[in-house]
Amino acid sequence: MIGSEQFQIEILDHLFDVSAADWNALLSPDAGPFLRHEFLSALEETGCVGGNTGWQVAHLAVKQDGQLIGAMPLYLKQHSYGEFVFDWSWAQAYEQQGMNYYPKVLCAIPFTPVQGSRILCNPKSDVVEIQNALIGGLKSLLHENDLSSVHILFPMTSQAKVLKEQGFLLRDSVQFHWHNQDFQSFEQFLSALTMKRRRNIRREREQVAKEAITFRHVPGKESTDQDWEFFFDCYQNTYLEHHSAPYLNESFFKLWAKRMPDSLHLIIAEKDGIPIAASLLVVDRPSGKVFGRYWGAKVHIPCLHFETAYYQAIEYCIAEGIRTFEGGAQGEHKMARGFLPTTIQSAHLIKDPRFAKAIEHFLDREHQGIGAYVDELAEHSPLKSTKVQL
Repeated sequence: MIGSEQFQIEILDHLFDVSAADWNALLSPDAGPFLRHEFLSALEETGCVGGNTGWQVAHLAVKQDGQLIGAMPLYLKQHSYGEFVFDWSWAQAYEQQGMNYYPKVLCAIPFTPVQGSRILCNPKSDVVEIQNALIGGLKSLLHENDLSSVHILFPMTSQAKVLKEQGFLLRDSVQFHWHNQDFQSFEQFLSALTMKRRRNIRREREQVAKEAITFRHVPGKESTDQDWEFFFDCYQNTYLEHHSAPYLNESFFKLWAKRMPDSLHLIIAEKDGIPIAASLLVVDRPSGKVFGRYWGAKVHIPCLHFETAYYQAIEYCIAEGIRTFEGGAQGEHKMARGFLPTTIQSAHLIKDPRFAKAIEHFLDREHQGIGAYVDELAEHSPLKSTKVQL
């Protein structure tokens, strides 16, 4: 057993305060690419978090005899952008009562709505003891610094259960994932869909084919600075079209590609040899997953989005034997392309007991509503079978 007198809890203002080897040693083999030191530190080093971004780095660390044995990726937030779990109404309610909702404590992967471990523990140590120390440290941070709340986004189901036992409130979110049923070809995938969905997908693909558009798949280790410069132009354009600014910068993508090339895969659409659109896949081979992260285009062509971001990615997953393609947050339109709804959760601890009670009632009602919503989606499954396995 690790006694409380045997370890220290620290706040890390920068991830480079610990080595990549020490941080990554806390990760299980299937932890995925987004928890790795290389990814999180790249966000910091390129200014995507920290500074005046509203993401103050405050990683929670547990050490024993100077050795890192546990951690949580942690930030103090001055806003709720880039989270994909929306609590703007909570902030507004706080402000209406003359209270400050920000800064709040956020345990999450910035700008990344992907489920994963949020309580990192060295497997050779007492995991339960480290876990309790981290959660205790989190609560101390909340109460000793006059902060409103703690939010842990998309933890693993087992960790969400532990957090609920520790007084956190759970909130449901719905994502859409594609599942590989040992398909040998895209046509075999289509054969698993209803006739309506098959026809729709074929029609969309034909529209793009008529434009004589070709696709270039670029593994991260073969990508060039020019590829990433073009991709960033596309990514940035998506935000500009929605009158907002991108969260990530070109330097981040280039550094990410340099540090983690095996985790990245670019799909670039070209017309007459000229690049016109791109999408990015993040590949996690140990877990058999691919994550669709970003897409953008320089010109508007009907159905180009679906082809570049979904159908080309599905073909890639089939060819590579990838089991699951996570399409990210929101997007009912993904169901028409063969994706199925999946419910994941976040955990929230509200310091003020009055607001905690009000939010608990809100989440109970929301949970029932999301359950009904998922049931309704299941009735419109794109698959031939009438039952959707969640």
